[in-house]
Amino acid sequence: MTGSIEARIAELGIALPAAAAPAANYVPFIRSGNLLFTAGQLPLRDGGLIATGTVGGGLDVAAGQDAARQCAINILAQAKAALGNLDSVARIVKITVFVASEPDFTGQHLVANGASDLLAEIFGEAGRHARSAVGVASLPLDAPVEIEAVIECR
Repeated sequence: MTGSIEARIAELGIALPAAAAPAANYVPFIRSGNLLFTAGQLPLRDGGLIATGTVGGGLDVAAGQDAARQCAINILAQAKAALGNLDSVARIVKITVFVASEPDFTGQHLVANGASDLLAEIFGEAGRHARSAVGVASLPLDAPVEIEAVIECR
């Protein structure tokens, strides 16, 4: 049976994918007590990156936000795999957003809003979270964004 959070995701027209398998020597999530830690999630959809390159270079802020939004969707897929259903999420505690950026680009916080806005839209106040947005030279597979999350579980 679909829970209320998954129903909300469907209302937003989002198809939650299957959780991605690890691409190297790590696990996709770890639960410690009532906290779930996700590995960094890339903006993958249907087995491929939705964008590549750097924000402020070949990609604009809007493309970066779309990539961050897809990373957030993939975080939710991992949370569902870990918890069985998303109604077990008590709150999104923190996300760390890594943005592959050109050296003079300073809008990482704007890119991160693509994920933050979606999480708040889905979970309401429980989706508002602490956040870090960090510019980096490059990310795996030439992804423009990678996001990891800390989630409080019921």
